[in-house]
Amino acid sequence: MDIKNLITFIHVAELNSFTKAAEKLGYSQSTVSFQIKQLEAELDTLLFERINHTVALTEMGRAVLKYAHQINELTQTLKENMQKEKVVSGHVRLAMADSLCDSLLGEGFLEFRKKYPGITLKITAAVTEEMFRLIDHNEADVILTLDNHIYNTEYVIVREEKIGMHFVAGAASPLAHLDSISVKELVNQPFILTEKGMSYRRLMDEKLAGMSLEIQPVLEIGSAGLICSLVEQGAGISFLPDYVTEEGMKSGKLAYLNVSDFKIEIWKQLLYHRDKWVSPQMESVIQYCVSREFGSPLEDRL
Repeated sequence: MDIKNLITFIHVAELNSFTKAAEKLGYSQSTVSFQIKQLEAELDTLLFERINHTVALTEMGRAVLKYAHQINELTQTLKENMQKEKVVSGHVRLAMADSLCDSLLGEGFLEFRKKYPGITLKITAAVTEEMFRLIDHNEADVILTLDNHIYNTEYVIVREEKIGMHFVAGAASPLAHLDSISVKELVNQPFILTEKGMSYRRLMDEKLAGMSLEIQPVLEIGSAGLICSLVEQGAGISFLPDYVTEEGMKSGKLAYLNVSDFKIEIWKQLLYHRDKWVSPQMESVIQYCVSREFGSPLEDRL
């Protein structure tokens, strides 16, 4: 079996197109078609359904794709192990919640760049719905969500973690000294929030709408870190993930507000499409995300 035919098969399966696969591989479309026909003849099975210029995997095609990924990964591993020096390079596309960018691109990113100078990374900040559109159309390799818990057999969950959420105020705020406060009393306070429709802001708004309540923030901005800083200074209150407010709580600059009648569940999840081949550069970025966002050492799985 020719490994080149398997590589071509993987690209056609991921891109759902003979033409796009040919462009990506630098082949003519006729060469791609010949390689797929050759593979189908060798396996004695139809791998793709071709209807009205659309291409979709057959059931047997899906089964073969799993083996193709395994063979390709083993081939890559063999090549890497035969090299005197392992050099990982290539481009990786990561779509993620905007509020996670600060933690991902902290001090650890410089260490990652030193270790993998050949990897280029494109980060797209997007709402969850857009992230899944990107990954479903192979316009993103990995996604890092901050939303409701998502489970779908189309995706591989690398890591996931439930995130604590609190209404927060500056330590000097009168609200910080209250034993408890209802969300109805809280909504008229000056709020500083992330943009409407973004991850936990959207879930908060949906929960409030179910209670016939709404917050009209005095400021909307994408940076959760900047929001946290403004709240510490007394510019308003906010609703933020605990990983953003942790330092402010430790330093005594922030206080959690005891709002007993308002609970929502937020999950951080790192996912990729099940049909996606995990290249060495993609694996390196995944492990960096795991180490930064879920607290696992980068070396554990490399």
